[in-house]
Amino acid sequence: MTTSTRAAKASFTLRSLGSHCAALALLLPVQGNAAEAGSSVKSEHSALPTPKAAPPAVAKDWAPPDGKIGYVLWHEVSWGLRETADHKEECPNGFNIGPREQFAEEFPNDGKKRTLLETQLKREAEIWMPDTSPDKFPFYEATGKYAIGVDLDGKTTPEDFESDDGRKGIDNQLFRVVGCVRNYRQEGELGIITTKWRAQKAFNRVTFEITGVDSLTNDPDVTVSYYRTLDTLLAGPTGNFVPGGSQRVDARWGKRFIISAKGKIVDGVLTTEPFKEVQVPEDGMGDPAINIFKSAQLRLKLKPDSAEGVLAGYIDVEQWYYAMNTAWATHHAAYGQASAASIYKALRRLADGYPDPKTGENTAISGAMDIKLVQAYVLHPETEKVAKTP
Repeated sequence: MTTSTRAAKASFTLRSLGSHCAALALLLPVQGNAAEAGSSVKSEHSALPTPKAAPPAVAKDWAPPDGKIGYVLWHEVSWGLRETADHKEECPNGFNIGPREQFAEEFPNDGKKRTLLETQLKREAEIWMPDTSPDKFPFYEATGKYAIGVDLDGKTTPEDFESDDGRKGIDNQLFRVVGCVRNYRQEGELGIITTKWRAQKAFNRVTFEITGVDSLTNDPDVTVSYYRTLDTLLAGPTGNFVPGGSQRVDARWGKRFIISAKGKIVDGVLTTEPFKEVQVPEDGMGDPAINIFKSAQLRLKLKPDSAEGVLAGYIDVEQWYYAMNTAWATHHAAYGQASAASIYKALRRLADGYPDPKTGENTAISGAMDIKLVQAYVLHPETEKVAKTP
């Protein structure tokens, strides 16, 4: 290639790049007036701004286009665990032992002969056919004054917690169950792997859409809809998830998930009235399950590009237990010291909602999922029209 040819290609490339940049600039939203921000328009040959230059002003109050904005779930931070650095506040007695430790205690290496049926198969049966008989091992429940969640029943009882921002009557008995189980803390398998599952597996994709929004800061009346959606997350160059992607509503196989509730936004925080039921798909190891939040409520801190907070409700005990056992392989439970049989007994013991009409035993436990979401455009399927024959 001659020098003149290379120069011509370079010139064309620079012109093309400049055209693309100009087109991109036209697509970006204008946030504030340049003059109001104390800046002025500079010519092409002006000096570059100094690092100390003030950024453009961003309006404190903002309404999304057409009064609607969507957020897709990408991260389950925890099952409503409030963790302290030394764990002494919530787990003063330490952490629970796991299946390996329990097996060693129940069947010590004392020279006594035991059959497979009496040992491994017995333990396996206790996982898949659990009961509420007294636990053979100590089980440490999480304690303390504070927890993550919302007030689900409008009451304040001795079993309730307080939030860090001073809200009373926080219902989160699931925190008591898993708060001192290593697998559910940030050091455990859940903190390492669950985010990857939530983001990578299409079965797990769910999206909230807020409509009727006049302000993302304060709006007394909005509608929040929940959908299962179909698309992958929009990833950035470092593996982070970025706003601006799209999510198509699964109106066929995901119809059972669709539900709406009224809500309000106060000082940038969205709260909702109870949804009758929110179903959260959970696929970890290829055996899909559904976690069911009854009388579910959202509490989310909203930004134009993201949201974070909690999805709280009365969680169906049997469904949650099934999802736990199918999402985690045996080695995950062992590494994270999560004994399924002991956890089931605690779930049933601390369940505090939706009593069975025949037995009177509670079938759901109050809890919260600590979540992070990123903004996405929600695409609804067009209404199908049947052509009329003449």
